Amino acid sequence: MPIKNATQQFVPIRDIRDGVAILQNGQMCMLLLASSINFAFKSLEEQEAILSQFQSFLNTLDFSIQIYVQSRRLDIRPYLSLLREREVLQDNDLMRIQLREYIEFIKTFTTEVDIMAKSFFVVVPYTPTIPDVKTGISGFLRPSQSRKSPIDEAKFSQDRIQLEQRISIVEQGLGRIGVRTIPLGNDELIELYYHIFNPEDMSNAPKY
Repeated sequence: MPIKNATQQFVPIRDIRDGVAILQNGQMCMLLLASSINFAFKSLEEQEAILSQFQSFLNTLDFSIQIYVQSRRLDIRPYLSLLREREVLQDNDLMRIQLREYIEFIKTFTTEVDIMAKSFFVVVPYTPTIPDVKTGISGFLRPSQSRKSPIDEAKFSQDRIQLEQRISIVEQGLGRIGVRTIPLGNDELIELYYHIFNPEDMSNAPKY
């Protein structure tokens, strides 16, 4: 009889705590929500300056980062509900009619054209090391060790400090080119990963 694998075995996330996603292979990640830049509206000189600063920022990093762009169809239902509430409250008949027509226009338009919302994230990883009991030499965590061994709270706090230092470097570097960043907390991380693994679920759209 074939053994059914649990869904959790296919999810690379082991735990989420204190704004850190702990992967099954032991790697720790913090995510920054990043603002966008209207690059196309910049002058040629400004574009060249931004590219030069971004290149300099990347050259200063001694660790890898990942830039993740999430495109999701915008859930227009809350907006339509708000408009319907405003329609009921209107005392002016003309305004009520115009609002009703606007609601119908929005409904028709969004059924014919997908309105997409884009969110930009920077993933900053850190792979903890463990000392070898025999030699005292530190080495990287192996997947088998990270899956079986419980999370050491003291070690986690130390590793999180290292990860926060990387986060600070990334925030400062992106800030120089006008990109604002905000670290994701536990709730935001859970919501983000939920929608990554459930891309068609529109019941709880991201609130970034």
